[in-house]
Amino acid sequence: MSLFLVSESEAWTRAVGAALGKMLAPDGVLLLRGDLGSGKTVLSQGVAAGLEIDSRQVQSPTFTLIREHQGPKQRLVHIDLYRLDRQEVGSLGLWEILAGPGIKVVEWAERVPFEVPDAVELTIRILEPPQRRQFEIKNVQEPEVLKQTLGTLSLERA
Repeated sequence: MSLFLVSESEAWTRAVGAALGKMLAPDGVLLLRGDLGSGKTVLSQGVAAGLEIDSRQVQSPTFTLIREHQGPKQRLVHIDLYRLDRQEVGSLGLWEILAGPGIKVVEWAERVPFEVPDAVELTIRILEPPQRRQFEIKNVQEPEVLKQTLGTLSLERA
């Protein structure tokens, strides 16, 4: 089952990330897919905020691939696979990182060459007008809790 959300702004996108960050604790994985500029890093900043980590610290780690952030209660591992192909990702040791402690957020998850059990998958699509986004969220354990947490955001199930 998928859960669909339409975001009207960056603030809503961050709110979705914050809600997901809380739901993923303590050791969950969030796989993000979407076109360049669709809001994957903004959503990752929201995850950080949900974990009480300064979201300004979370930037696209495109050139470093992996950045770790430690919050007061939780660790966030932010991974960006944009510059790698599937074969390169296979030699990165990503399986061990994803199985390790903390919340892991993977941007450009379509480059992960293996299945990640129990991962929440989120695909972002750009809508018109261009600031609007549609999120398709799969494998959320408690979709009703997510809907309640987000409150006024427009949610529907498919």
